[in-house]
Amino acid sequence: MIKTSLKNRIYLSPPHLSGNEKKYIQEALDSNWVAPLGPNVDAFEKELANYVGVNDAVAVSSGTAAIHLALSLLGVQTGDIVFCSSLTFIASANPILYQGANPVFIDSEPETWNMSPQALEEAFNSHAKEGKLPKAVILVNLYGQSAKMDELLTICNYFDVPVIEDAAESLGSTYKGVSSGTFGNFGIYSFNGNKIITTSGGGMLVSNNTSLLEKARYLATQARDPAKHYQHSSIGYNYRLSNILAGVGRGQLEVVEERVNARRRIFTNYSNELSKIPGIKFMPELNNSISNRWLTTLTIDQGITGVSVNELIDSLEEENIEARPVWKPLHLQPLFKGVTYAQHSKNIDVSRELFETGLCLPSGSNMTEEDQERVIECIKNVLVKKSIL
Repeated sequence: MIKTSLKNRIYLSPPHLSGNEKKYIQEALDSNWVAPLGPNVDAFEKELANYVGVNDAVAVSSGTAAIHLALSLLGVQTGDIVFCSSLTFIASANPILYQGANPVFIDSEPETWNMSPQALEEAFNSHAKEGKLPKAVILVNLYGQSAKMDELLTICNYFDVPVIEDAAESLGSTYKGVSSGTFGNFGIYSFNGNKIITTSGGGMLVSNNTSLLEKARYLATQARDPAKHYQHSSIGYNYRLSNILAGVGRGQLEVVEERVNARRRIFTNYSNELSKIPGIKFMPELNNSISNRWLTTLTIDQGITGVSVNELIDSLEEENIEARPVWKPLHLQPLFKGVTYAQHSKNIDVSRELFETGLCLPSGSNMTEEDQERVIECIKNVLVKKSIL
């Protein structure tokens, strides 16, 4: 049993309010727009679309809902195949199952920790030979780091397969000066409580295809037909974001650049203090891209440090500090046992290696310098005990 310190808890990625959320919430209360939809929803969609540079956006109840809608709009049905990053949270892939489709998981590559173009091309070639191309590809931008979009999109475009860009963790990041989440046919963002900005719970579906986004609004409001009575010709979902929560999102979006800069400073501080330690390597940042550094992540070589990821997590927990392993790859999850998986190379399973050696450090944009110092000192103390420092 872990004995926890009496020191204040340092969380992995807590919400960080701007103070302006109250204004938009109060407007909703004063106008009685407390039910789903309303002026805050309309404004939040426009403001987010303008911020990332797309034609339109649809505010929904979660990033998962946004992915589900995107799959529906692309016509993914029972028996279809969808390629998906393996090293990600399960929400990236669950909507594939909602549609009755079959996921095929694609390994990561070392430079971004995101989908491997090499593995993706191999998966495409293999399925093309069998005449079973995927109906869509879900690319994930992990921990705020953009994937190699040029290489990945070139492959998908060659096979004429649409892309859903899962930017749940990468709002505020850019790739070659363009906002993360805007490269695919659809992009999705999450506003869960731990994300770079939050609506408590919520998400956004974005695209330059405004006609399909109008269909997304229709599907997300129970697919109600335009009739005086309640008439439904299609399966719909109760996926729209409430006007009150959209007000929270508007207040949060106003400070998104500040939040990105704060998390990048936190990453820099961790890196400056720990990157010179033998056996510790931080998640790289791809050339010509800017990561929002949603979470600061690193790998620990136990053979060099003498310390495992779990040992370090336990030591941090004893000091009342929350840290977590890197996402467990989906191809290793019991739910997806036996699902096809394309490795980066024959002898290298990058996703598995990152899971076994990866650690996420507390990265909230409201972390104090004292909090960061506590985390850093705890890590150094553990390594001192192993005679690494």
